[in-house]
This record gives sequence, C-alpha cells and structure tokens, in this order.
Amino acid sequence: MYFCGLSGEPPQDPVVSTKSNQLYERRLILKYIAENGTDPSNGEKLEESDLITLKVDPKTSAPRPPTATSIPALLHTLQNEYDALVLECYTLKQQLHSTRQELSHALYQQDAATRVAARLIRERDSAREALASVQASMGVAPAAGDVEMVDSAQPDSALPAEVLSAIEEKHSALSATRKKRKVPSSYAKAESVKSFTSVHTIPSLHSSSPAGINSIVVSEANPSHFLTGGNDKIVQLYDKAEGKVLASLKGHTKKVNFVALREKDGQSNLIISGSADKTVRVWSHDAASGEYAPSTTLKTHKGEITGLAVQPTGDYLLAGSADKSWSFHSLATYQTLFHSALSDQPYTSLALHPDGCLLALGTSTSTIQIYDIRMQALVASLTPENGNPVTIHTASFSENGYHLAAPDSTSSVAIWDLRKQKMATSIELTGSGDAPYKIHKIKYDPGAQWFGVAGSQDARIIAHKTWGELVRFEEGGEVTDIAFGPLGKEIWGTSGREVRIWGEKAE
Repeated sequence: MYFCGLSGEPPQDPVVSTKSNQLYERRLILKYIAENGTDPSNGEKLEESDLITLKVDPKTSAPRPPTATSIPALLHTLQNEYDALVLECYTLKQQLHSTRQELSHALYQQDAATRVAARLIRERDSAREALASVQASMGVAPAAGDVEMVDSAQPDSALPAEVLSAIEEKHSALSATRKKRKVPSSYAKAESVKSFTSVHTIPSLHSSSPAGINSIVVSEANPSHFLTGGNDKIVQLYDKAEGKVLASLKGHTKKVNFVALREKDGQSNLIISGSADKTVRVWSHDAASGEYAPSTTLKTHKGEITGLAVQPTGDYLLAGSADKSWSFHSLATYQTLFHSALSDQPYTSLALHPDGCLLALGTSTSTIQIYDIRMQALVASLTPENGNPVTIHTASFSENGYHLAAPDSTSSVAIWDLRKQKMATSIELTGSGDAPYKIHKIKYDPGAQWFGVAGSQDARIIAHKTWGELVRFEEGGEVTDIAFGPLGKEIWGTSGREVRIWGEKAE
C-alpha cells in the first residue's frame, strides 16, 4: 500500500513525479503545481508533463480513512448503518400495510359484484321461466326479438322449417290417436304382473373387467333382440332366441352410458350409443352382410353423454350432456341441427315425451327442465318442494303423456302431473335390512299401466294411478336398468353381467 506525499492517504488517482520519484494524488499535485510550479519534495521545477500515471485495479476497494479506524468511529458507523436499516424496515412495513388494505378492498368489491351478478342471473332465469310458461299455456311462440345473451357458447340457429314440419305432423298424429287409444285386451294385467317370476337369464355378457351393464333396449321389430352398453366400452346386440351375440361394437374409449335403437320401415336399422368419452356413435345395419358398420361419431358435446332419445319420426336424435347443453341431430345426414346454449347446471338425464315435442332434462340441483323442441324454449321447471338436494339421473314420461316419473330423493319417486306442473305424489322405496335403497333407473311401460324401478337391491313394478307396489324382483340383487317387452308381458333387467327376464311361467 502506498500513500500520497501530500495527504498521507492512499491516492484514488496516483501519479509519480519524475523529478523526485514521489507518489502523489493527481488532484492534489496538480493544484500544488498550479500554485508553486515546483516539486514539493525537492523544490525542483515541476510541470504536469513530468507526472506519470499509475494503473491500479479498479475493483480494489479504498481503505477506510484514518478517522474510521478507531473504536469510537467504528461504533458511530455501525450506529448509522443500524439506523438506516430500521428506517428501511419501517418504510417496508408501511408499504405492506397499504398493499394489504388495497387487496382487501379489491376482494370485497369482487365478492359484492359476484353476489349481485348471481342475484341478477336468478331473477333473469325466473322471469324467463315465467314468460315461457305463460307462452306455452297460451300457445304463443316466443317473440323474435327475445335474444339469448351468452358469453361464448352461442346456440345454433333454430331448426329448419322442414324439420319442424315433420315433428309437428308426427306430434299431431300421435296426439290424436293417443287420446282415443285404449289398452289392448291382450295387454298384461296387473294381477298377472304380480305373479311374474324369473323365466330366463342370459349370463356372461360383456367383459368381466370392468364388469357391469349400464343400459338395455329391447327391439320392437324383433322382441328377441336386445341391445346393451357396458363398462367395458362395448355395445352388444344379442339374440335371445338363438342365444348368441349378433354384434359386438367397439370404438368408445370410456364406459357406455346409454344405448338406443332406430327401427324404421324402409330404412336401415341404427344402433346408437352415448358414452362417458363425450361422444355419440352410430352404427348402421348392412342388409347384404347382415353386420353393423360404423356410420359416424358425433363430437358435439364437451362433457359426458347423460341421455339419448330417438325422436318418434325416426329421423332425428336428441342427446344431453354434462357440459350443460343438449343437441338435436339428423339421422339421415348426421348433421347437428341444433345445439343449445349452456345452462346454469349440468344435465344429468334426458327423457322425451311420447309425442316427440317435449324434452325433460334432469339436473344436479333437484330440478327438471322441460323444453319444447319446436321452439327450443324452456316451458316449465319442476323442483320438489321438500328441498332435499338430489341429482335427477333418470326420468320417464308415461305413455299417455300426462305424467313424468323422476327421483325426488335417492330412494323415492316423484310423479309429476304435467297438466298442473305439480307433484301428484311421492313414493318412498324402502330397502331391506339397514341398507338404504338407491334408485338407478325409472321407466314407464308402453301401456302406461305401471312403471319399473331398477335399484341397488332389486327391481320393482309400481302401478300407475294407485301407486301401489305390484311385484318385487330380488333374485339378481342390484339392477342397473330396466325395459319392457311386447304387451307388457316381459320385464327385462340388467344385473352385473347378466340380463334377467321376468314373466309368467309357461305351463
């Protein structure tokens, strides 16, 4: 370490005099030369050109001045640094407190805005439901200027005129015949249903892992044929008479929730399935080969498919989904003719009125929404008065079109009178032992004489109007779905990998 010959301190910009070889601080020696013109060490004449600059490392920190090397000076320095640190900490605390207050105010504003928006949405929906109910009762279509406002999922345009004409024509024909229709004399009587017993069992359907059948449909054209969809992602068509699988259709990547058959004179039979993989698949029957080939895969929805129904014309398909929407498709072109706007809650079931115009959609909030397909408008909203939260995962219209059966709790069935839009009765289903009863499926028979309930312990048949239990089938234990054969003389149920048929014992 070198020191300046004038100040006695380490120089910041050191230079050396060629006259005396002495080290100086440039700033001090230049000032001295300007005043005296000589070298301060030997008195010889000295000019700025006689100074040689020394190169030093700029990273080297300057030593403390002599005044900071004593203990009192060090204590004073430490005190100054501590005071600065305390002041900085206090400033940071003030800034933190101010930020917290701003955040609290912003959160309060957001919560208040959310509450106001939720209240306005409820009021808007109530007003729309009331308006739709009045319009439906008066037979007035919604005003053309009433536009549904949604953020991102805009509904597709209304159904084409030729589609509406076909639906209306079929509705008029069915309504006219239904009012005059009488139950055939050969239809099963309640007394005979009470004596039904297991007459046939078809075991080992679908794969054993994962096992389970979720849906069954019996063919109307050939009552020996039935269609099932299982947890193994497969759709199977089975011939009971021949005891063999006619078709095993693959393609879904998750369990099959629902299956449907389209059987129409002059057209190929269609097998339709809806799955938890968010798709609806359609297979068409090839008369030449006798096999079913894939026709299309509908990917309209972004959530699990929770219901399927073929419109009575046989030309259209309806699907409900957990993505809070429902859709209407052509079975001739496989185009999506209508896709609804998003609802406030997911749809958990779907049922179509026998006349083909009213669509019942169950939700996870105990409510059933009734839509008129022709107007794509909500015409009624049914909610149990008991207030028990329940997911409406199944529903079924009676054949006469006046009643709708759906759960109003996990173990009770509500019968809704659609003419009054009120619950006619609620039927409690008790379980055996300590285990509570859980409803899986509800389905009316084609003659509107009774309806079947598939549940966690058995299958039960409940008489229409009297609401008394006619018979209980406990042989197979849990039943996941139920269907009816021709003239109500057979009752079909799925249990595990089995399909059981109950009817009168052949003598």
